Amino acid sequence: MLQFLQKIGKALMLPIAVLPAAGIVLRLGSADMLDIPLMVAAGGAIFDNLPLIFAIGVAIGLSIDASGAAALSGAVGYLVLKNGVDSMNKDYSGSEIQTRYDSITALVNEAATKVDAGTLGAIAKQATLGSKVNMAVFGGIIAGIVAGLLYNRFYNIKLPEWLAFFGGRRFVPIITSGVMLILAFLFGYLWPYIQDGINSAGEWMVSLGATGAALFGFFNRLLIPVGLHHVLNNIFWFVFGSYEKADGTVATGDIARFFAGDPSAGIYQAGFFPIMMFALPAAAAAMVMAAKKENRKAIAGAMFGLGLTSFLTGITEPIEFSFLFLSPVLYVTHAILTGLSMAVVHLFGVLHGFSFSAGFIDYALNFNIATKPLLIIPIGLAFAALYYIIFYFMIIKFDLKTPGREDEALVTDAGPVTVSDDKYEEQAARILAGLKGPDNVTSIDNCATRLRLQVKDASIIDEAAIKAAGAKGIMKMGAKNVQIIIGTDVEFVADAMKRQT
Repeated sequence: MLQFLQKIGKALMLPIAVLPAAGIVLRLGSADMLDIPLMVAAGGAIFDNLPLIFAIGVAIGLSIDASGAAALSGAVGYLVLKNGVDSMNKDYSGSEIQTRYDSITALVNEAATKVDAGTLGAIAKQATLGSKVNMAVFGGIIAGIVAGLLYNRFYNIKLPEWLAFFGGRRFVPIITSGVMLILAFLFGYLWPYIQDGINSAGEWMVSLGATGAALFGFFNRLLIPVGLHHVLNNIFWFVFGSYEKADGTVATGDIARFFAGDPSAGIYQAGFFPIMMFALPAAAAAMVMAAKKENRKAIAGAMFGLGLTSFLTGITEPIEFSFLFLSPVLYVTHAILTGLSMAVVHLFGVLHGFSFSAGFIDYALNFNIATKPLLIIPIGLAFAALYYIIFYFMIIKFDLKTPGREDEALVTDAGPVTVSDDKYEEQAARILAGLKGPDNVTSIDNCATRLRLQVKDASIIDEAAIKAAGAKGIMKMGAKNVQIIIGTDVEFVADAMKRQT
């Protein structure tokens, strides 16, 4: 089950990867920037069609060979599901809508008395949007999962000669359509109850206010080691909450609602900016200062690059994995402090959002549509000081073997493995050597920063050799499942490994 959920999390990364480009185009074309309606329409088209994009992306991610036939099946499956459910779609009665409106209004009044009337009205209106069945991104994810699994089962199916044209990969969209037709019928009756549950969960999280934001931030970081944070993120960022735009279309999830102009969106994004832009670079600085003097210069060069990456882009895993395995207690402390940042930012009334991650690029690009964005800077500086003090103290006090504090000399050579002048080919060869050769590797995949490998026997791999090849960390997820943290250029390493196996 863990392995399957990890595959889902990895598959979700492909459709998410299109959001930065869409967000940049949308923002640059906005009235407060270049004021080019064409760009707004082009960028908005991505957010308006997120369910379809997720259906295609998840299907590709789950298919065994990233096939275009799987992508087509995902698209077909989603269209069948959406239109089938829409044909059975019925509005709730007016009294039920009014009851829901009154309920959420009372809830927000009780939980956040300082919310202004406009924001209160927007939040209350979101509750009424549940009056119409809307599977939104969940529908796309479901279609993508079904299409991907069906592709892996039937992509090489052989049919009788008189039906041979429809065999193999051509059969997958056909069987996907049939399965999704059945699911459309079932969801047409069941989804209103599921949707009510989702809406209730979202309303409950809103009612928790700063506590809800803190819990999300804490578990977001805590799930990173096992790669399941993508699953959690997608619920909050693409499912919870609805906002009806001026043209009548509905945006769902914290990210899409933020870019659609929802004045209440950004709760589950803003608190990451102080951590990614300020706190983790400060943690990297603390590790440099805590390193042994003879290693400090070498460690400083590496940590500067990781800190700059975190500050600019919000990609934090390389820093986090540099201390995760050495001190789980330090990592849990980081997760708690991330939750604290989410709560503090919420209490100060700061709302901000991103299309990719909470780095400076998204901070600057979306500054004009954020609420109190300047407060992120002093809050971030405060968390930077807090992180530096806590990390330095814990590393020195408990003699944690963070980079540069290892008992043995720093290893800089994994052995005489040389296959190419290309650095990725070389790194791939050294990692494969540490994995005990291609014969021990059965599957090679990757997400944003890590290799996801299936091996015959994880117990025989040489972790020291793999780390010496440039890996930031290694996780054994069972007897045959290994994850190796590389960094943002992991895809090039994965491709090189595939060529060498």
